[in-house]
Amino acid sequence: MCAALGVSRASVYRHRQDDAAQAAPSPRRQSRALTAGERAHVLAVLSEDRFVDLAPSEVYATLLDEGGYLCSIRTMYRILAANQQVRERRVQLTHPTYAKPELLATGPNQVWSWDITKLKGPAKWSYFQLYVIIDIFSRCVVGWMLADRESAHLASKLITETCRRHGIEPGALTLHADRGSAMTAKVTGHLLADLGVTKTHSRPYQSNDNPYSESQFKTMKYRPEFPDRFGSIQDARAFCRRFFDWYNNQHHHSGIGLLTPQQVHSGQAGQFQRQRQTVLDAAHARHPNRFVSAPPKAPAPPTAAWINQPDRPQNLAA
Repeated sequence: MCAALGVSRASVYRHRQDDAAQAAPSPRRQSRALTAGERAHVLAVLSEDRFVDLAPSEVYATLLDEGGYLCSIRTMYRILAANQQVRERRVQLTHPTYAKPELLATGPNQVWSWDITKLKGPAKWSYFQLYVIIDIFSRCVVGWMLADRESAHLASKLITETCRRHGIEPGALTLHADRGSAMTAKVTGHLLADLGVTKTHSRPYQSNDNPYSESQFKTMKYRPEFPDRFGSIQDARAFCRRFFDWYNNQHHHSGIGLLTPQQVHSGQAGQFQRQRQTVLDAAHARHPNRFVSAPPKAPAPPTAAWINQPDRPQNLAA
């Protein structure tokens, strides 16, 4: 019949396929998915001036503390990826295996890590030396100093003042550092012995043995406002003052349950976790179908922090 009408079978078949495609219903949106308006609102919030340079986890934690909830961190990433606004900034390095120090902290002021980094000065080959002491359990910067040179005597002054300010008792603290000249100097060793502070050192050329200090320096130098050079030591000191205030009191750290270092260091972690859980419970009650696997849980505060956790960790309850 097709031949009698002068129409090929292939042409008829193609027309039938087109008709079937037009008749097929469009895919239905999942009931638990955000609406187009909600996705647009999430993107608008992530693009606000105060959030535009922050990771989704930072935005998520800030909104929870303010009593708000938009969606999960993963959904924020999906929305950003759909709008070409996600990129990875850091490259992770691997290192050979050597005998390594193993340090454990189960609370603040048990293990501190300290290091020195260079900040570029106004002229080529000019640098300022930034000394920083960080608590590995809370990630709180407990002491810092900016100087025009690296010196064991300056480091000793900073360590003495920081221990005094935090009320460190003899035998209570371990201070970890790499093997720089100021760290291994006799004057530093004698000071720590007088203070009753145990000292440990990283293996040679192993930045992974001092991860908390290295990570904190990376966070500082990846900040959008970190300059290529500082015009003077006064400019550098003013920047550091603002940065460490932000780092301790506003930065929601992924390694400590998206809490700020000061919240953990001051013993307020449990209080903030309970407040966040109240917000998440309310969000689940409003849209239970959006939480497929289980009701949302606020990230837990830390219970321990290691430098080089062993394959068989110690019994923390012992």
